[in-house]
Amino acid sequence: MDYKSIPIAIIDDHTLFRQGLISLLSEFPEVNIVFDAANGAEMREKIDLHPLPEVILMDISMPVLDGYEATLWLKQQYPDIKVLALSMFEEDKPIIKMLKSGAGGYLLKESKTSDLVNAVKIINQQGYYLNDLVSGKLLRSIQNEHLSNPLSTQLSANEMKFLQLCCSELTYKEIADQMYLSPHTIDNYRQELFQKFEVKSRTGLVLFAIKQELIDLSQC
Repeated sequence: MDYKSIPIAIIDDHTLFRQGLISLLSEFPEVNIVFDAANGAEMREKIDLHPLPEVILMDISMPVLDGYEATLWLKQQYPDIKVLALSMFEEDKPIIKMLKSGAGGYLLKESKTSDLVNAVKIINQQGYYLNDLVSGKLLRSIQNEHLSNPLSTQLSANEMKFLQLCCSELTYKEIADQMYLSPHTIDNYRQELFQKFEVKSRTGLVLFAIKQELIDLSQC
């Protein structure tokens, strides 16, 4: 079967992990590693010395220039390069911050290599990689884009405000305070939107909102 080998780069400060990943990925002809770097600053030095990658696997916590800043720089200088965050973090805050910085998706470092290769192919084709935080039914609705009405018209003003604040680093309690609502009311908004969009977490909600252009990340 004919296929296109996707040029990728790996940015991670853990040398053993980076070298191990290079070794594992070298067994997959679907990807071609054009360079690797230990942090964002080294990536900036190397990127013009090699063929441009189409997808960059980006760690979050790195010295000198971390994943957030490196991704922001990439989106400014090389907007066509897709960034897939690859991290140990499972919490909402770092994931949402990476999405705000310009990453198109993320995977945990404990993921199978085959799943990583599949994620690279998907993000390269679609611009986003939505993992198991988003249901298969929702993913199909995003891909087919056949929703009959604009989603924004199906949401109340308070739901839209809540959705916008969800992309920030505020806790749910802080969101309630900012909206002058009770935590119970905020919990109700959260559950209603989870059910409406068929997502399972705050991260999934933000990914969906970004994909459907319901929120303006510059205002987060």
